[in-house]
Amino acid sequence: MDNIIEVRNAVYEYTDGDQTHRAVDNVSFNIERGSFTVILGHNGSGKSTLAKMLNGLFKATDGEILVDGIDTKKEDTEIEVKRKVGMVFQNPDNQLVASIVEEDVAFGPENLGLEPTVIRQRVDDALKSVGMYEFRQSTPHHLSGGQKQRIAIAGIIAMEPECLILDEPTAMLDPVGRKEIIETLHKLNKEKGITVVLITHYMEEAENADRVMVMNDGVIIDDNTPKEIFKNVELLKSVGLSVPQTTELLYALKQNGFNVTTDVLSIEETADVIASALEEK
Repeated sequence: MDNIIEVRNAVYEYTDGDQTHRAVDNVSFNIERGSFTVILGHNGSGKSTLAKMLNGLFKATDGEILVDGIDTKKEDTEIEVKRKVGMVFQNPDNQLVASIVEEDVAFGPENLGLEPTVIRQRVDDALKSVGMYEFRQSTPHHLSGGQKQRIAIAGIIAMEPECLILDEPTAMLDPVGRKEIIETLHKLNKEKGITVVLITHYMEEAENADRVMVMNDGVIIDDNTPKEIFKNVELLKSVGLSVPQTTELLYALKQNGFNVTTDVLSIEETADVIASALEEK
């Protein structure tokens, strides 16, 4: 198995006054190259801290995190780690630095010291990959939230990272913007083979992932496929998370005596399960 990220007994502690808090508590897992992983958790679960550790923005207090075999703690390899693992945050306005879209996307490649012709090609390719090429001459601040976030993603893509880590990238967007971003991420994963690690608390954003990890109080309490994760309704609710609406419906029916499974996620599959249960009644 080819892993792009390896996490070994990673700990992250911070001090608040006289007290030391452990935001990430002895966590171990691997991220397979080319995979799409979602890390779920409520606010304060440690998921955003973990996200920042995965590209070396936060250094592990204990344990180690390797990116393509490189230790993220080492300062002399910090730039190499950030070239391999790009990071996208909640607020796209904080990542937009120029007054023209294409100039913004060119910012990262320019900092890598690339030739102008290479930068031009990367900017065009990145904008096309997120469906924003026609807006290349636009002013970023006149765009919608979803469009701004796609520009922010294009800026990272233009640096050609092998892995994208996104920390709640849809938290400030409306449902349309959220859908745009998730579709873009799946497209980049499938068509360009970019490894995606998505941090979120929106259940529906995890439905089509290869793998879902659930965090609570700094530890990973479940790690499986989306269908297996969402079957465990009681566990998710006990840590302040909801479940997809289809799962919620099937769970309610099961609680009321209907013979239904809760490990389907699509509306079509849910309709079939309900139809079969009604026939039995």
